[in-house]
Amino acid sequence: MKKLKNKIFASFMLLVMMLALAGVISIVEFRWLINSLHGLVEDNYKSIEASKTMLEALEREDSGILLVLLGEMESGRKIFFAADSAFIAALSIAKNNLTEPNENAYIQSIEDNYLLYKNFWNKPLLQTDKEASILWYQNTVHHQFSETKRSINDLMNLNQSSMYENATHLRERSRRAMMPGIVAIISAVIFSFVLHFFINRYFVKPIIDLAMAVKAFRPEDKILRTKINSKDEIKQLEEAINHQLNSIVTK
Repeated sequence: MKKLKNKIFASFMLLVMMLALAGVISIVEFRWLINSLHGLVEDNYKSIEASKTMLEALEREDSGILLVLLGEMESGRKIFFAADSAFIAALSIAKNNLTEPNENAYIQSIEDNYLLYKNFWNKPLLQTDKEASILWYQNTVHHQFSETKRSINDLMNLNQSSMYENATHLRERSRRAMMPGIVAIISAVIFSFVLHFFINRYFVKPIIDLAMAVKAFRPEDKILRTKINSKDEIKQLEEAINHQLNSIVTK
């Protein structure tokens, strides 16, 4: 015989399981979001910062070449070497942080263009026809400078686009991560109303009917006038009361 307490316990356990399942799904989704966000910041942002450093170093090297062309050999080469060290360090960070498809090709393009550009200021410029030659600078050095800068910007754009796409994807996943919680809350509210209805129907109402029947009992009735059709503790209570009333009446 199915007990009343088992019915109530099963109802509340179902509600608990619904909420627990929604909580587990939400935790899994949010853990994925946290790990993805960590990867996004650590990977794409690191490459973007390395690209910015390379651009700044390249700009300083270009200023150094102009100084050398103007006869400021010592100042120009000092700028070269400092900027070159910064550029190589940033390039090394980018090379060790390959996360996007074909990103290695972008790195190789930067390296190739930079070596060509670096070749210009590694060669002596003073006391040659290149000294103070703005035309030579414009047609050769500045052209290679622009190519190197373009390849760095391509790498930066690659990582920025990837960061935007990942952010969009994370935003969609965050919405999906909230859905189990929202569904669980709505389901819990609906289930609470359903549970309230069944508790009233199968627990509260039979007890009220039983109490009213006891109040309206007449000796000639012999048993309570109730319509309890369940097979749980309330039915047992009704039978026990009828048994006691029958014993009293027959005495």
